[in-house]
Amino acid sequence: MRKIATISIIVAIVSALTPCAHAQILTLDQKAMRRDSVIRDFDSRPYFGLYKDNYFIFGPPVGQKITRHNTDVKFQISISQKLTRSTLPFGTYLYLFYTQKVFWNILEKSMPMTDLNFNPGIGLTKPIFQNNRFIGKVTLMLEHESNGRDSIQSRSWNKVSVAAGIFIDPNLMVHGKVWLPIVDDKENKDILEYCGMYQMGVQFISDNRRFFGNLTLVKRRGKPFNYNTILELGYRFSKRDNQYLFLQYYNGYGEGLLAYKQFHSQIRIGICIKPPLFSDY
Repeated sequence: MRKIATISIIVAIVSALTPCAHAQILTLDQKAMRRDSVIRDFDSRPYFGLYKDNYFIFGPPVGQKITRHNTDVKFQISISQKLTRSTLPFGTYLYLFYTQKVFWNILEKSMPMTDLNFNPGIGLTKPIFQNNRFIGKVTLMLEHESNGRDSIQSRSWNKVSVAAGIFIDPNLMVHGKVWLPIVDDKENKDILEYCGMYQMGVQFISDNRRFFGNLTLVKRRGKPFNYNTILELGYRFSKRDNQYLFLQYYNGYGEGLLAYKQFHSQIRIGICIKPPLFSDY
């Protein structure tokens, strides 16, 4: 029953962002996005690949005095491994996921990595089709996230999550994710008040596929307008590669696990490597 309720919530989030979606959805490439072509691609593509955006960015806080203690590097490594050659029941594929997010204070003398967040997971991904055309995918996943520390600096929680990304047209994708939390660490019992209960967002890609913009809102528990906001912009250097000049602005709580209760308004710039087609969030 909880899984059914979770799927209902994510469908509601996507539906709220996509009024009359079934009438408005367009394809990216009429031939490449056909059901048989996409299934063939899922079956034959390399087992190992990118999952979320991989980036290396550096920058200062916004609205504060800039010092060597609050200006840092943030980088993320995110990969996936497909575990099945072809579809499982209900047209799904089994994946292992792993994302690691690191905050690195390179301006301090010893250049410490102040916070490392580990986020492994396993889940089933299902491509979504409308009128025999690929329009997105949905993933049901079991996740763990922790910072690998002990005592009062330990942060840890588990989630059963459902994530979806749906194309509205060739330039616009909406995405959402909702989770059932399992918080078993006494040091972060209140993590939902800072790291949120669900998220939703929209990603724009230019006609020439060189520029992208993404806005993600993470709903914290509490007042109706308690959101963490993530704004991202990217420009691809060349049509032949997937490396982008990348800017990220984070405003809210929960950017890293160790200091999840601290408010951050931070802008950073650097390099991003994106997965093919679109990113997971």
